Amino acid sequence: MMISIRLTDLRKSLGANQALAGVTDVFEPALLHGVIGPDGAGKTTLLRTLMGLLRPDGGTVEYLADGLLAGFADVRPQFAYMPQQQSLYPDLSVSEHLDFFRDLYRIPAAVYVPRRRELLHLTRLEPFADRPASKLSGGMYKKLGLMCALLQSPSVVLLDEPTNGVDPISRREFWDLLYRLVKEKILVIVSTAYMDEAERCSRVHVLDAGRLLASGEPRAVLQASRVDNFEKLFLKKAQAGRT
Repeated sequence: MMISIRLTDLRKSLGANQALAGVTDVFEPALLHGVIGPDGAGKTTLLRTLMGLLRPDGGTVEYLADGLLAGFADVRPQFAYMPQQQSLYPDLSVSEHLDFFRDLYRIPAAVYVPRRRELLHLTRLEPFADRPASKLSGGMYKKLGLMCALLQSPSVVLLDEPTNGVDPISRREFWDLLYRLVKEKILVIVSTAYMDEAERCSRVHVLDAGRLLASGEPRAVLQASRVDNFEKLFLKKAQAGRT
C-alpha cells in the first residue's frame, strides 16, 4: 500500500504555545521527507498529529492509500512511530526486544523469523543480539528502536529526531538505513534540528514557531531562496517572517 498525507491549514495549540500555525503541505509516498527546524519549531507536534496521537484544533489531515482518500483507522496499522525519547527496556536484550514486539504485534512465526533476520542484518546488530539495551551505544540504541518500529513491516515510518545526540558515524549509518527503507517504497518522515541533514532528504519541510517556511526538493528550495545551505535559508526565512 502506497500512502500519502495531505495537510490543509493545520493548527494546534499546546497551552499558550501555537505549536502549529496553519500548516498546509503534502507528504508524498515512498519518499524520504525531512521536517527541519530548531527546538520549539513544532516538529514533534506535527509528527504526533500525523500519527493520530494529537487532535488538531483546526484544519485537516487527509490520508490517501494508493491515491484514494482513506480514514485514519484504515491506514493506522500501516504506520510506525519512533518517538524522540524511546521507552525501551534497559534489562531486555536486543533479541528479547524483538520477541516482545513480535508478541505485541501478534506476528506469526513464518513472518517474524525472516523479518528478524533481515532487520538484524540491516542494522548490523547481529553480533549484539544478546546485549541488554542499557549496554548499547547511542547509535545502536536508536537502531534497536528503529527495528522495533519496522518489525510489523509498515508503509509509513515517522521518526522524531532519531539522530539527536548520536555520533557522526552512527548518524551516517542511520541515514543509510533510511535510504534502504525508501527503496522498499516506504514513506519516511524524519524530524531533525540538524540543518546539514536537510540535503539528505527527497523533500524538506522547514518549520519555525509552527509556521511552514519552505517545502519541496532541497536543491529547488535553496535556489528559490537564493542561498547555498539550509542554515542561511532558515535564518533568512525566519527573519523575514518576524519583520
